[in-house]
Formats: sequence, C-alpha cells, structure tokens
Amino acid sequence: MGCAGSRDRGKEASKKICKPKSWNHTEPITRSQLLKMREEFWDTAPHYGGQKEIWDALRAAAEAELPLAQAIIESAGVIVQKPDLTICYDERGAKYELPKYVLSEPTNLIQGS
Repeated sequence: MGCAGSRDRGKEASKKICKPKSWNHTEPITRSQLLKMREEFWDTAPHYGGQKEIWDALRAAAEAELPLAQAIIESAGVIVQKPDLTICYDERGAKYELPKYVLSEPTNLIQGS
C-alpha cells in the first residue's frame, strides 16, 4: 500500500505521447533560425540539472517519429507529465521542461529558407 500522495509511476511513464498543439513563434522565423534555437537549447539544457542520459533520450525522442519516440521514452524510464513532452520527470524526480520549438515547427515558419 502506498501513501495517500503517492502515484503509480508505471502508468505515467507509459502515457501515449503526441506532438504539441499548433503554435506561433513571436515573429515568423526561418528553418535555419529554428534549427539554431534547437541546437542552443540542447547544448545548454543539461547544465540546468537532470541526467545527461535523460536529456539525450528526450532529444532523440523529440527528433523521432511518434512510435519510435514512444519507445525511447519508455526505455529511458522517462515519466511523462504532459503527453506533448513539454514536462517530464526522471525516476529520481528531476524535472525536464522542453520548449515547443524543439518538439515541432511553428505555424509561422518561413518556408523555403
């Protein structure tokens, strides 16, 4: 029997993931600007805490198609708080917050650049 405040982490870890809802960047951006923002995030994210292995798994999942992303998340033991992967936890309770721009493209992405 668990504590009244405890949660079944097994169920959370196996939540189905999905792409974030449509979103707009504050101003239209090019694909190269988006890629630069993503690279900067992934380069600096591990310095804000958490385990490097989890950050690597989250990056791999963010860059994969949904079925593979689901398998990566489950095998890494990532606990999914929000199905779009914007908030996750590891098994030690460290929080991982991912901005939507690393998970999907904005609706106002400038095409052809």
